[in-house]
Amino acid sequence: MLQVDVTAKVRTNFGKGAARTLRRSGQTPAIMYGPKSDPMPLILDTKIFTKTLLNLQRRNAVVNLDITTDSGEEKRHVLIKEVQVDPIYDTLKHADFYEISLDAPSSFIVPVTYKGKAAGVDLGGDMIVSANTVTLKGNPLDIPDSIDIDVSPLNINDKISCKDLSIPDSVTLLDDAEKVCVSVVSPHAEPAVADEEEATE
Repeated sequence: MLQVDVTAKVRTNFGKGAARTLRRSGQTPAIMYGPKSDPMPLILDTKIFTKTLLNLQRRNAVVNLDITTDSGEEKRHVLIKEVQVDPIYDTLKHADFYEISLDAPSSFIVPVTYKGKAAGVDLGGDMIVSANTVTLKGNPLDIPDSIDIDVSPLNINDKISCKDLSIPDSVTLLDDAEKVCVSVVSPHAEPAVADEEEATE
């Protein structure tokens, strides 16, 4: 899984007025929470965090959060749970981080990408994509960014199921192993309208 570094400061001013002041100054309010820690209000640099989000393009990523506190620097590992965006100005309003342990397994929805052109398509078949994601469980850094499938060997009536996917040995597939991800099928026969019309003449 991807890792990115983000810096933050502990937030000490609260309320809607304080939040508006932060945003006008180029900062975004945030919160970090988790099962083993109390919620921690934070401040992010809006420009830098926006660039990070654009680079991630909604992919799974472990965020190495470097937090400046009164007692010094702290590093926490988190996932981005939610990002609130102003619907009118398309600017960041708030971010939620969920603290995780790198040594504890969790479940993640991982995108599936299809590479190449199926041989059966050149023969007139139709390629049917049935799964754009799969669910995997494992330690965060063992989870792949995506699952790539080469469809070029697929002929008509061939398929690739979840059990055929290449995933790390340390990761568990949570989807049904028999679930079809992609298949190549014979094209549907067109209704013989012309023949029927000829038969009635």
